[in-house]
Parts: sequence; C-alpha cells; structure tokens
Amino acid sequence: MQKINKEKSDLEKIVGQWKELNSRVEDGLVLLEMIQAEKDEKSFEELKNESNILKNIVRDLEIKKLLGDELDPNSAYLSINAGAGGTEACDWAEMLLRMYAKYAADHGYKVEVLEMSDGEGAGIKSATLLIEGPYAYGYLKAESGVHRLVRISPFDSNARRHTSFAGIFVWAEVDDEIKIEIKTEDLKVDTYRASGAGGQHVNKTDSAIRMTHIPTGIIVQCQSQRSQHANRDKAMKMLKAALYEREMTERNKKKEAMESSKKAAEWGSQIRSYVFQPYQLVKDHRTSHETNQVQKVMDGQIDEFIESYLKSNVKSG
Repeated sequence: MQKINKEKSDLEKIVGQWKELNSRVEDGLVLLEMIQAEKDEKSFEELKNESNILKNIVRDLEIKKLLGDELDPNSAYLSINAGAGGTEACDWAEMLLRMYAKYAADHGYKVEVLEMSDGEGAGIKSATLLIEGPYAYGYLKAESGVHRLVRISPFDSNARRHTSFAGIFVWAEVDDEIKIEIKTEDLKVDTYRASGAGGQHVNKTDSAIRMTHIPTGIIVQCQSQRSQHANRDKAMKMLKAALYEREMTERNKKKEAMESSKKAAEWGSQIRSYVFQPYQLVKDHRTSHETNQVQKVMDGQIDEFIESYLKSNVKSG
C-alpha cells in the first residue's frame, strides 16, 4: 500500500506539471494576441518571462520521460570516498560533499549525513548521504564513478599542480515492503566511535555501526543516530537497498554490475574531470559535455551533466 501511495503521489505531480504547462500555454497565446493588437512592451516582457518558465517545465518533463527504471522515482544513498592524492584527495571529497548538498538543496531534497570520517589534516576520507525526494536516485545515479580534480594545491608550499581523485557511488533507497533476505551468518557487524558530523554525542560511546555483507563484500556505515540500535536499523536499511540494487542489476543483465562502477579512484578511470588550473573546465568523459563555469558546477549546478548522461544512456540503450 505504501508503494502504491508513493506511485500515486509521483504521478499526480507529473499530471500537475502537464496541467500547469497547458494553462501557461493558453495564457501565453492570450498575451501574444494583446502584443499583436496593442504593441504593448510590458506584455512583451511578460511573455518572455512566461516563455522561460515554459521551457523549464518542458525540459523537466522531457527528462522525467528518460527516468523509466523501477527505482528512478526513489530517494538515493550517495557515498563519497577519497581516492589517490592524500590530503588533497580528502579536501576534494569534502568539496564534492558540499557540491551535492547544494544540488540537493536547490532541488528541494532533504539531506541526512549518515556517516562521515574526517581526513588527516583536512577534508574527509568518506561520507554517506541519504538524499530524500522524488527522483533523487533517477537523477543522481548519473554521478556514480570517479571524479578527478586538477588544481594548484593549497597544501603544497611549492604551489605545484596536483591531480586528486574521489569515488562517488549512488544506489536507491528501497521501501520496507521489498523483502531482502540477509542471513545472520553472512553479516559482520562492528561498532566504533564515530568521528565527523553528528554532534558531540557521537564521541561518547561506540554507537556507530559498520555492517559487512560477507558474500558480496558490500560495506555500509551509519553514525547519524544517537543510539547503537537506531544506527543499526539505518545501516540494515542501507544494506538491503544496496543488495536489492545488485539483484536488480543482475536480473536485468545490465552491462555493468553494481561493483563495476566502484572503479579504483585513480588515474584513467574517471568519469568527469574538474580542472581549476592552468585553465578552468569541467568535462564529462562519458558524454563529452563540458563547461568552463567551474564555480557554478561546484555550487551544485550539475543538471546539464546529469541530463546529458541520461540522454546518452537512452541512445546507447
């Protein structure tokens, strides 16, 4: 029933967008008649604004047509892991955390930091986010892979150019009605004292949970809750979602299995490069989409990259 209600809500939102589009087109036609009859400059400006709104609605509806997979409407888990590059890589991982947090905020998504491990000296070694909202997974699945940074490192006293890497992995949250069997003997559970975000209470007890699914090697962690029990529940939900995604991938015989997108975070495996110096460029190596507006991208404006990936995926599918 929960799944049906969610699907109903998602469909109602799409129908609402189509109704809004139809209404705005009708209003635009009326404005156009007024402009032609009266040569009204104010109405012309209003029509231009209306045209931009219509473009955005049409663009959003076109992208939603590309999101036909069963899990696309779901919320998403997003993990960030610093790769090759030491302190510079940890700083890069934190920059990506900020980028995705800003992207989520701009799209009205709720973000919960489930676990975070601080880097040595700067940045973060890893973090896992739950990004809640309609189609969060459908959009953010485009971000799975290795992200490469090229810049003059602020941590290098000789001001040399450095290349750093961070791995992003995205999987869908699944609802509680989906049954995933996890045998007790297949599960290794460790407790540890949390570090990073979560408030002062995280350091008082070993309340953080790390779960390892032995047959698949999948590891999930949670430290966002105050009690070990609550962290265990969240970690179990994350693990079930990861196992479900793996099962769906294998069942549909997709080209890449779940772990294949977790390439080593090092040279040659990147999906996207972010060059800060000697020039500014962000380029997606899967689609060749690029922009020199680096700061806008780091402020979470990654929609063009996501849309380009989704469109190319349909063409190659």
